[in-house]
Amino acid sequence: MVEIKTDQSLQAMREAGRVVAQGLTAVREAAGIGSSLRELDEVAHEVLRKAGASSPFLHYKPSFAPTPFPAVICASVNDAIVHGIPDDYRLADGDLVSIDFGAKLDGWAGDSAISFIVGTPRPADTKLVETAFAALDAGIAAATVGNRIGDIAHAIGKVCRSAGYGIPEGFGGHGIGRQMHEDPSVPNEGRPGRGMPLRHGMVLAIEPMLIGGGTDRYYEDRDGWTLRTVDGTRAAHAEHTVAITDDGPRILTQL
Repeated sequence: MVEIKTDQSLQAMREAGRVVAQGLTAVREAAGIGSSLRELDEVAHEVLRKAGASSPFLHYKPSFAPTPFPAVICASVNDAIVHGIPDDYRLADGDLVSIDFGAKLDGWAGDSAISFIVGTPRPADTKLVETAFAALDAGIAAATVGNRIGDIAHAIGKVCRSAGYGIPEGFGGHGIGRQMHEDPSVPNEGRPGRGMPLRHGMVLAIEPMLIGGGTDRYYEDRDGWTLRTVDGTRAAHAEHTVAITDDGPRILTQL
């Protein structure tokens, strides 16, 4: 069931989204050569504490997971696509890092992700990250009243495929509101004009995930959470929480 939010609820979600943006900004600023993923998780945790917000990631346990998630960020490095668990790994020059972060404030959730390169970038990684954000922008642009979920999926997939990248099968965006994951699902590839119509008050987490080697295949790490590319190529992830409104898409997870 898809919940249609009131304008007042959208404003409350904007405040939760602002905390998410603050957290991602703080993590990005703290991420440098020698920073540990666990230290970055603590940076994000401190943002939540100061805002009086909670984490929808911490202790989250979906049906596929063997254990509850132990952190407030997902930190996925290089060949990790999504759901990386922050540990004592210290970032090295040239690492490609994806950080996914959520916040819950006054009963409403926000969810967003960024990818960036630490230190000296490789041209191939720069292109991969830029394409992830271009795919996100295309998906957001298609998130308009009168369009359908398939229009968002098609816009994302067209950008990714045109650049020669893979899209991990079965993973994509989702509805969001009082819970981090709600209906509907938002695939990262699809046919235009298909799927649920978009209405004022729907809120979606739109999140392209790209595999640099061009294959759609991935495997699950031994931790039961992290998804990795099968060929060791790098991956990127970008995400915003977006409200569908009569005035056009409204990004809720930005400063």
